[in-house]
Amino acid sequence: MPKISGIEMLELLDNPPSIIFTTAFEQHSIQAFEANAIDYLLKPFDQARLDKAIGRYKSRTNHAGGVNRMLEGVQSNRIVIKDQGQIRIIPITEVLFLEADDDYIKIHTKDRSYLKKATLSSYEKRLPNDRFLRVHRSYIANVSEITRIDPYEKTSHIAILKSGDKLPVSKSGYQSLKSVLGI
Repeated sequence: MPKISGIEMLELLDNPPSIIFTTAFEQHSIQAFEANAIDYLLKPFDQARLDKAIGRYKSRTNHAGGVNRMLEGVQSNRIVIKDQGQIRIIPITEVLFLEADDDYIKIHTKDRSYLKKATLSSYEKRLPNDRFLRVHRSYIANVSEITRIDPYEKTSHIAILKSGDKLPVSKSGYQSLKSVLGI
């Protein structure tokens, strides 16, 4: 495929389908299976090998009661977005926080923010929960970016990030932060 790999293309989809990869390149097989690929066929392959892969698909979807959503619950080490006609790959280590914005999320990095059509809860499931925490109904924070937590009003708090950004912290978000940070 020109410009991006099949795995990167799937990361752009809101509801990716179950996938059987067919390729002449062996080196991406581990990534494909980490993304819950049904199978990985190396070209050239014969009809028997294709039938076996289709059998795996049928078996997997029958056990699940329907088509599996491939990236649901998968922890990813990057976020792939379309930005002004270009495909951008943002390593999660560069993400400061994610913010809900209607039917979109804003992905904030040190350099800038990106907009992606997705839900915050879908990323809450996909991001590593030891590094990213939902601190508010509208925010997921990179815990390593938090420098302090200040009280705000009666039952809420504000998380101050290294970048100077201030994120509201809900009552339940504060309890989760305390648990993760060992406070």
